[in-house]
Amino acid sequence: MDIMGTIMGIGDTTIVTATTGTAGNNAKQCSAWLCREDMGRNPGVKVRVRVGTSRIAGQGLFAAQDIRQGTSIIQYIGEKISKAESHTRLAQGNAYIFELNERYDIDGKMLSNTARYINHSCDPNCLVEKTTRTIWIIALRNIKAGEELSYNYGYDAKKYVCTCGAKNCCGYILDEDYW
Repeated sequence: MDIMGTIMGIGDTTIVTATTGTAGNNAKQCSAWLCREDMGRNPGVKVRVRVGTSRIAGQGLFAAQDIRQGTSIIQYIGEKISKAESHTRLAQGNAYIFELNERYDIDGKMLSNTARYINHSCDPNCLVEKTTRTIWIIALRNIKAGEELSYNYGYDAKKYVCTCGAKNCCGYILDEDYW
């Protein structure tokens, strides 16, 4: 069983380490997703988030500080499982399975996975970045403190009704390609 990533909870706020850095000999600041190779060498900034009541659905994850566009906010962590195990857990009602690649998924049901509280929106302020070993939630635009974090779950079938409330809401939790 592989457990990926770590998160420290402090009260109702979670401190997450994120990184920005420079790419190669280029001295200008690069975006978070271009600097993933620097994560182990370059200590990052602390991004504060909190879990709270969501206007979208149940509980949500909120920015506890202003977050700049391109910032790696939080890693979606959990047990790395095979596709077969993923299908079994989904059939048992686990709603926190996140596709990692063609062979594996991440079961984010563990309580330390604060990213599992991020709800879907048809007008998201975050996007998902997958590497070969990790899943990161990245700020799609500047996000103000107190704003609920969201990303498009990217489903490909009209199976779940969307309650995001966005002006451009399509009515279902769907990837924009299927609207």
